[in-house]
Amino acid sequence: MKREGHLKSEQHTHSKLQNRKGWKVLAITLGACVILSACGNSNSITSDQAEQQSAEQASNNEASEKSNQEQNSTSEGTAMVTPDNFVDTLMKGSIEDIYRQLSPQMKEAITLEKLKTSADEFLEGVTSLDQVFAAEMNNLTEFAWKDQTGTKGIRAYFTEANQIDGLLIQPLETHEDTDQKFTKTEFHFPLKGEWYVFWGGNDVMSNYHYEHETQRYALDIIRSKEGFSYNGDAKVNASYHAFGEPLYAAADGTVVEIKNDIPDNVPGEMNPEEPAGNYVIIDHGKGEYSITAHIKKGSVSVKKGDKLKQGDLIGELGNSGNSSEAHLHFQVSDGPDLFTSRSMNIRWADQSQQFTRGNTVQGLPE
Repeated sequence: MKREGHLKSEQHTHSKLQNRKGWKVLAITLGACVILSACGNSNSITSDQAEQQSAEQASNNEASEKSNQEQNSTSEGTAMVTPDNFVDTLMKGSIEDIYRQLSPQMKEAITLEKLKTSADEFLEGVTSLDQVFAAEMNNLTEFAWKDQTGTKGIRAYFTEANQIDGLLIQPLETHEDTDQKFTKTEFHFPLKGEWYVFWGGNDVMSNYHYEHETQRYALDIIRSKEGFSYNGDAKVNASYHAFGEPLYAAADGTVVEIKNDIPDNVPGEMNPEEPAGNYVIIDHGKGEYSITAHIKKGSVSVKKGDKLKQGDLIGELGNSGNSSEAHLHFQVSDGPDLFTSRSMNIRWADQSQQFTRGNTVQGLPE
């Protein structure tokens, strides 16, 4: 979950330029790149940390693709920017070619001159960019690259017709002191079956939580089937493969806090007034507390003070709180407070699985 705030993922366009470490961060988020997850209030960062291609993209995709086809038809003689040549195009300074393929909403959010300025500042000292991530979800493909020093990153979102529907450049930091410290408790993945890690890992390119101490090692998990997190009407919670799936205690412990009465959102809309939505917080001893958030309204099956064994049912996945679609938000912290405790790197009982962005993980036996 995320204490830092997010804008609602309705069909807004947002651009942000701010000074950070001597060069500018550029982030453009669109209705087609809405947020997955994340608890938050409304008084800190905006959605530039977490573009996610889900509910709103489904409603915007047809118009966006049509616009891109028209755009391409009027740009004969110019090179098509694709994920394969995006880095070369950027490194050569051909920002006009990139700008030409931005979606109409993105062009409303940023001018060509601002994009050029941001790109020039980002590229200062950069000699190479290596791809670190590529994944497709809901007809939008995300690509991410790091520079040769590992201190700068760029992320771009492409539609099937190679329209660029999202763009983020940012500085990268590491926290090696906490990266190497793991919980004393061994945790089991709290779901059954096969799941997809949407956000997870020890850098902001793979896990937007990483920048923030209270959520640094949090995970956001969805269920994906044939490259989609839903099937049917994208504005209906029941269409999402994760919605209503049973949740289990990840380790033995005592329930110290629950919430069970927050309504589930219409997908694509969020509730920043109740960032975590419905949740269960379990004290596992040794100063370690698991936090499971965005649970389905009315499904929490435990109460404060209950003693649990690993594998006990605690509720169902939902879409409550500051969440754009049904998913699991799971983290372990050094205290029970959602927003002041420090996130801890999780020691998993099955250490063969990689809980990093883009990986599929296997949960408890079905």
